[in-house]
Amino acid sequence: MTGILVKALSINNLRKKILITFLILAFYRLLAHIPVPNINHQALDMLFGSSSFFGVLNLFSGGGLSNMSIVAVGLSPYISASIIIQILTLMVPSLEELSKEGSMGRQRINQYTQLLTFPIAIAQSYGIFALLSRQAIGGQQIFLNNDWFSILTVVFIIASGTYILMFLGELITQYGIGQGMSMLIFAGIAAGIPGSIGQFALTLESIQLFNVLIFAAVALTVVASVVYITQAIRKVAIQYSGRASNGSAMLGGKSYIPIKINQAGVIPIIFAVSLVVVPNVLGAYLQRQDNRTLSEIGLWLTVNFASTSILYSVFYFLMVFAFTYLYTSITFNPEKIAEDIRRGGGFIPGTRPGHSTVAYLRYVINRLTLAGGVFLGAIAVLPSIIQSMTGIAALSIGGTGILIVVSVILETIKQVEAQVVSKEYDSISS
Repeated sequence: MTGILVKALSINNLRKKILITFLILAFYRLLAHIPVPNINHQALDMLFGSSSFFGVLNLFSGGGLSNMSIVAVGLSPYISASIIIQILTLMVPSLEELSKEGSMGRQRINQYTQLLTFPIAIAQSYGIFALLSRQAIGGQQIFLNNDWFSILTVVFIIASGTYILMFLGELITQYGIGQGMSMLIFAGIAAGIPGSIGQFALTLESIQLFNVLIFAAVALTVVASVVYITQAIRKVAIQYSGRASNGSAMLGGKSYIPIKINQAGVIPIIFAVSLVVVPNVLGAYLQRQDNRTLSEIGLWLTVNFASTSILYSVFYFLMVFAFTYLYTSITFNPEKIAEDIRRGGGFIPGTRPGHSTVAYLRYVINRLTLAGGVFLGAIAVLPSIIQSMTGIAALSIGGTGILIVVSVILETIKQVEAQVVSKEYDSISS
């Protein structure tokens, strides 16, 4: 990897792209430290310092939520809109035809995604305001004023921050290195790692050596597992028939379909986070009701769905597992793949073309999704398990964060390597 980066920096065009990427990421980190007005920063710091629940939300906002910055909701609205559009593309014939029209079709679908992002960003921004406004830390409110003008100001500023990030992401994709949206999410998570290491170093005196050893062993295991699962694929062999010039049959070429074990990426975790917070938020709301029954229900939800509770971890794991199957079923279409194989003159050895091929591909993807769903679910609940076992909070560098960081680094390195190889090939050819 080091050799690839050295070669990339020696190429003028790639060096320029890397520089542009770093400048955009630096500007993004500057935005993450510009707070919206009407914030009690002392109460906000106390809240995020004492609540692991808000630490999870802060992870997916790229660190902007802990500062209540103008990019507090991050790219979550855009990701949600993209997934909804993907689902609609499979369900609505006109969108499906539009997706097959090349670059113009993709551009139109991207416009629909950007339009859908706006109401989602407004809803999530208001949700963040409503959630934080109910928190009272030491008798202090997070927001100094709760009048309608202050609410509208905060909501529209945060929603606008999502569009700023979308613009920066497109700049990276077009003029920089890597996939822009992924690079921004990566930068937000990576920026929180030094603070987490510093916080961990401050607690070393109060933590037993055995717990530190457990934490180190689990951390190394998680990193190795994430790299392995991210890179792991199942190769489905494809045999292509051929014809000789005289029309007689002859043996064709061989190939394979690479199917990732973790086909869904981190999307199921992002979806699950938006649902797993509902019991806690609902419980906080019901606790303030005058009705005793509702208040007791709210207390039960708040206690049993705290981020350190067993029920919370089980619910979170099941949500991630379910969304893994849902998202994989949307993105992986066995019928389309089987048809593409047939049109290319290929077949899976030992499997008849048509329905048998579809059934075989569905069998393979279901088994892989089972393993991928268990892996993602374990990664999602790992920080809570580590914290309960060792007393060490590692949310910022937990399994989900490592999964995102490793995935983005591997994909970016592959893209840089491809451009370096292409440049070397062009120089040899000339």
